[in-house]
Amino acid sequence: MELIEGVKLALQALWANKMRSILTLIGVVIGVASVITVVTLTNGAKAFVTSKINTYGASVVTVSKMPQTFMTVEEWLDFQKRKDVTFDDYRAILSNCNLCVSVGAQRTKTGSVVYGKQSTTDSDIRGWTWTMPAISNLNIAEGRGFTETEDEHSTRVAVVGSDIVDNTLGPGDPLGKEIRVDGVPYRVIGVGEPQGKMFGRSMDNWVAVPLTAYLAEYGAHDSLDIYADSGGGGAVMEAVQDELRTIMRVRRHLAPGTPDTFTVDTSATFQNLLGNILNNFGAVVVAIAGISLVVGGIVIMNIMLVSVTERTREIGVRKALGARRKDILLQFLVESATMSLIGGVIGVIGGIAVAKVITLIVAFPSVVQIWSILVSLFVATAVGLFFGVYPAHKAAQLDPIVALRAEL
Repeated sequence: MELIEGVKLALQALWANKMRSILTLIGVVIGVASVITVVTLTNGAKAFVTSKINTYGASVVTVSKMPQTFMTVEEWLDFQKRKDVTFDDYRAILSNCNLCVSVGAQRTKTGSVVYGKQSTTDSDIRGWTWTMPAISNLNIAEGRGFTETEDEHSTRVAVVGSDIVDNTLGPGDPLGKEIRVDGVPYRVIGVGEPQGKMFGRSMDNWVAVPLTAYLAEYGAHDSLDIYADSGGGGAVMEAVQDELRTIMRVRRHLAPGTPDTFTVDTSATFQNLLGNILNNFGAVVVAIAGISLVVGGIVIMNIMLVSVTERTREIGVRKALGARRKDILLQFLVESATMSLIGGVIGVIGGIAVAKVITLIVAFPSVVQIWSILVSLFVATAVGLFFGVYPAHKAAQLDPIVALRAEL
């Protein structure tokens, strides 16, 4: 029997029992949709990590009080007992790190921004050295960034995000306007390029002021984050990490063999950890989706057995007219695989739709991968074939005389 004819017969059989076919496909649809949704969101998150979270570039090394990631509350409590990374540490690294191409530092908090009658209460207030825009790959869309002189003399100037311009400064040229950051006046000298959203939260609601001005206003009792651009990866970055570690250990008078009381890290560390977490999460969901596919396959097998029973006389007629066992076997295998493939197609469409809805609601990134669609459809078809073997074999083994005697 031709394959195309088998597909036509399978579609006719499915259409003749639409409600039963829909109920049969639920397990396959849920399984495939779960896989597609998770893979789409996971790939989107990985791409986001590469393009957004890793904004400081692959060559930047960070010195901070705490690592970017920790797994337990106990670890967090231990890290809290460490000494703060201070402005003097930044000065020491700036003076003594011979391999560093550029060095910057920052501190952040949440505060209010006021201009005229407009205000915000949840803006990120950033204390930046004059080198931070370049280190963080921030492009200045309008105006300019800080100068080294403004940084050294605590000049009250500010670079703002596009949300501050749109929601607080209002129409007109933002440059030269005076804003109040937690009550302190600053003159706007630059506007950062829009960064978009991260997990539903805007990345453009911020104000950056010179770090010295920031420390003069808020005090130096909190820890800084220091950023050093190594200018390259691999051995160069490792050499910069070693030099930074040496500078910090000397400043803290740490004896040889004692653990560091600070963290020297790279953006790749967080990226790799998040990638592992996403992969593990995806593996768990894929395993659960696999159970759904197995359940869906069992349901397909049961329905195919019922179909064989209902169509016993049809099978007898086909055999009496010359159909061979392999023709009957192929007919029911194609029907089972077609049923499962249709469920796979519906699941793929549903999974992509769910992922895109999540993206629209919470701005969680999603990236559709062609390979995931092809693999899902292949697995769905394979499930239909596997669980259709027994019903198809049973149909092929029917005695035509017995089958013709079956009641309609």
